[in-house]
Amino acid sequence: MTSPTIGPDAVAHNRYQREYYETRYKPNMQPSATPYVVRQVRRVVAEGGLRNDRPLLEIGAGLGRHTLPLLDLGFTVTALDLSPVMLAQLAERAEGRPLTTVACDLAAAGEVLDERFSQAVGFFTLHHMHDLELIFRGLAGVLEPGARVVFCEPNAYNPLFYLQMLVTPGMTWKGDGGTVRMRRGPVLGAMSRAGFTGLTLKRFGVFPPQLTNRPAGARWEDRLDRLPLPTPLHAFTLFSGVWPG
Repeated sequence: MTSPTIGPDAVAHNRYQREYYETRYKPNMQPSATPYVVRQVRRVVAEGGLRNDRPLLEIGAGLGRHTLPLLDLGFTVTALDLSPVMLAQLAERAEGRPLTTVACDLAAAGEVLDERFSQAVGFFTLHHMHDLELIFRGLAGVLEPGARVVFCEPNAYNPLFYLQMLVTPGMTWKGDGGTVRMRRGPVLGAMSRAGFTGLTLKRFGVFPPQLTNRPAGARWEDRLDRLPLPTPLHAFTLFSGVWPG
């Protein structure tokens, strides 16, 4: 499968996203193997049934906030991101561990990557993408038949994410407003049109990191995750599917 064409609108979008992240300090992007971050990683690994004896493609790796915990779990990671600047910093932090970095748009990954993957993940990256169907078609071009993909995104129905954009210096609607698209229809619909099957949506997480990073907070969150809570109370959404080939 060849990569889809990246048009001028996508090029302009990508240019803004690179500037948005390369020139602004964002604490929530900095690598930090806190319980809050590690729980996100372990939840994605469990949801996808991911195996650390198989190469893993991570989409939108950035500075490695989730990449480094994946490496700690024994995964061999190919980290893809728009920004070579951020990937260079990630490579330094990886300290010679099994990491390959690739700077490109996911929609054009098939033009850059020779390897095909049986598993792929992304953490808080889809809401920055220019065209969901286009990038899922690009992702399909670098997957093996039967590959599992899992994405962890903000819950579009949780009002706290929009409040965060309003009060956090450096955050903008243009940069993070794609959170509003992180719903069943826009995401799973785009995956379906791109040819993915076995599509699922699950939500998890309740507390902010200040509570989840405490042992008691983590225990309570585990209990709350087992309850049928109203959708807006959850922090994150997992989107997953299979590339049938």
